[in-house]
Amino acid sequence: MRIGKIRLWETVLFALLGALMFASKQVLEFLPNVHMLGMLTVLYTALFRAKALIPIYVFVLLEGIYAGFSIWWIPYFYIWAVLWGAAMLIPRKLNSIILSVCYIAVCGLHGFLYGTLYAPFQALAFGLDFKGMVAWIIAGLPYDMIHGVSNLFMGALVMPLYMPLKKVIDKFYKL
Repeated sequence: MRIGKIRLWETVLFALLGALMFASKQVLEFLPNVHMLGMLTVLYTALFRAKALIPIYVFVLLEGIYAGFSIWWIPYFYIWAVLWGAAMLIPRKLNSIILSVCYIAVCGLHGFLYGTLYAPFQALAFGLDFKGMVAWIIAGLPYDMIHGVSNLFMGALVMPLYMPLKKVIDKFYKL
């Protein structure tokens, strides 16, 4: 059965994957800037390509519902799309080891640049000039370092599952 161009089982799967992103963040909430979101975003993108946006934005919606649709939430609309877009640019025809290293690197880079990606919105929302925005980025660098290192670590732990998961997903798509 299809809903538009998405099968019913995909709808259920993507809702569960978005909920998994949300739950994984909540479980690791006690550790600042340590979570599995970057790795899951890259993994979903590697497996589902454009359709990966569905679980990503299920997560974004769940975050808003849980923590409140406040000003902090608005950059989530583009911050996760940047990571998705970067992962989409990696050619899938690379050897699996090189592909995994590229995915891990993109995941880590997104963590290191998270504050810089967030900063333009902060500048607009709070009336910061360019110097104020740069100061905001510099003040957040220690947290971005933690974020980037944890994204690299999480990616290195999970990306070896990419090829086995891809085989399972490919079987489902043949149904």
